[in-house]
Amino acid sequence: MSKDTRNERLPNTMIGPSLLACDFAKLGDESVRMVKCGADYLHYDVMDGHFVPNITVGAPVLKCLRNHLDNNVPNSDSSQNVYLDCHMMVSDPAKWLEDFAKAGATLYTFHIEAVQERGRDYVVDLIQKIKKHGLKAGVGIKPATPIDAIEDLVELVDVVLIMTVEPGFGGQKFMEDMMPKVKELRKRHPHLNIEVDGGLSPSTIDHASCAGANMIVAGSSVFSSDNPTEVITNLKNSVNKAKQNWPTSCLL
Repeated sequence: MSKDTRNERLPNTMIGPSLLACDFAKLGDESVRMVKCGADYLHYDVMDGHFVPNITVGAPVLKCLRNHLDNNVPNSDSSQNVYLDCHMMVSDPAKWLEDFAKAGATLYTFHIEAVQERGRDYVVDLIQKIKKHGLKAGVGIKPATPIDAIEDLVELVDVVLIMTVEPGFGGQKFMEDMMPKVKELRKRHPHLNIEVDGGLSPSTIDHASCAGANMIVAGSSVFSSDNPTEVITNLKNSVNKAKQNWPTSCLL
């Protein structure tokens, strides 16, 4: 298989700054700044104080953010122009689905740990409802959860999120021992969008990109930088370079 053919079949490289790391008093302007710095999407963390021990923002704030982006991002000609990735760290993701769809979400990612006790039929129905609302569907797993917990859902979702920190707070240290999960998922599902979230920076990105991650959430490393454009570019370059070394067998 030629390199050009391989590239055509690989999932897109996407870098998504985590808004949890920005100054919330400047959320709209900071979001616009990230897009102008080269962000492919924005990662919006939603925490309910139950599933994780923290509370952040909800659908009303997202709606305001969507409006601000529409009015301030160059060439914005659609309410879905900027990709908003909503990471739902909540105990009842179905409860908030309609609100987030109306507010302008693009991707709605729930955690399997929040719903798995309700049975597979419930989870499949949730995924279908997400898509019926016009959103992309994602499923995430905490560090202690094996990928086999979501293996039978992979073909139903658009993104699988592998947490590389314990969900709930930003600024944590990257957990390199989560990379075997990424590598195994990439082997099993060559064209899957695999997102990693937690502690990603220029010093840790190679571990994730070489394992097979193509969607990179980065918070502190981007927002604390004097040159976020450079950081985003470095993260993207790492993934693009690593793609050339992903096992050929994954792409057959």
